[in-house]
Amino acid sequence: MPEARQSRFLGISGWNPRTRLQTWWHNRLPRRDTLTLTQRNVYILPTRAGWMLALTLLLLLVASINYQLNLGYLLTFLLAGSAVVGMHVCHGNLRGTTLHLTPPDPVHAGQAAALDIRLTSERPRIRYGLGLGVIGADLAHAPLAWTDVPAQGSTTLQVAWPVPGRGLHALPALTALTLFPLGTFRVWTVWRPAAPVLVYPEPESHPPPLPPGEPQAGSSGSARVQSTGEFDGVRAYRRGDPIKAVVWKKAAQAFAAGRDELVSRDALSTQRQQLWLDHAQCGHSDLEARLSRLTAWVLMADRLGLDYGLRVPGREIAPDQGPVHRARCLEALALA
Repeated sequence: MPEARQSRFLGISGWNPRTRLQTWWHNRLPRRDTLTLTQRNVYILPTRAGWMLALTLLLLLVASINYQLNLGYLLTFLLAGSAVVGMHVCHGNLRGTTLHLTPPDPVHAGQAAALDIRLTSERPRIRYGLGLGVIGADLAHAPLAWTDVPAQGSTTLQVAWPVPGRGLHALPALTALTLFPLGTFRVWTVWRPAAPVLVYPEPESHPPPLPPGEPQAGSSGSARVQSTGEFDGVRAYRRGDPIKAVVWKKAAQAFAAGRDELVSRDALSTQRQQLWLDHAQCGHSDLEARLSRLTAWVLMADRLGLDYGLRVPGREIAPDQGPVHRARCLEALALA
């Protein structure tokens, strides 16, 4: 759902005015993966401690005027001057920093996306106490990450964001803030990264065995597939066979029986069978449950080093193996 339509929909659902105003303000900000903080996008307000300091200074000033206390005037204006200097230092501690986001890697639903952000400073002095976090996130699950940025250098922070579910999601608005040096002022910015994050379905925790292979067209179908999903056509291990062709389950059984035997999958036998992970044969009526089982099967087949294909509504991926093929299959499941 586009952001404008989503905002209107959520507004109808009873959002409070503060949330609607915040969403309207965030939607006005352009999305970018690199942001340089200037006076135009850095904001400052007193913290609760700052307001208490202002109230204390007001009481000191009234008492000094009422009782004509010269030392009271001195203390009042000394504290006020320190607060003004602290405000200037706090604003300059964040202003001029450059934020750059590395596009996040895909994650599975139920996990947290790790956002790697590099902070760069051209200033000849250290920037102390800079924090980064997700606006509106639960601090118990996505706390602020704090760091110091070295003089004329850079540092990298990792911010966690609990993803809402499978699919291609835009990243939420992030904030960078500082309270240095006195904690009486809060200086912050709002940043909307442009890079999306791809969320795969959550794999089923205890999936059934892989489905049996399907005979290729024109083959006799003489090779069978066991319920474990492994082809039963094997032969004795030969020097030069790839490691992924070794049937380690049979090797473990042989070692347990005291035999030093290795067997490899018979390529001629496996070529007559194709392993298809079919959306229509998952045994679930719920779409998310089917996608969860297919995700677990994709990970299982990839771990076993098998060639496998994927069928989901509107898309078919031919049998293959390897990290690229696995990523293609998981992406198809995420966007199904």
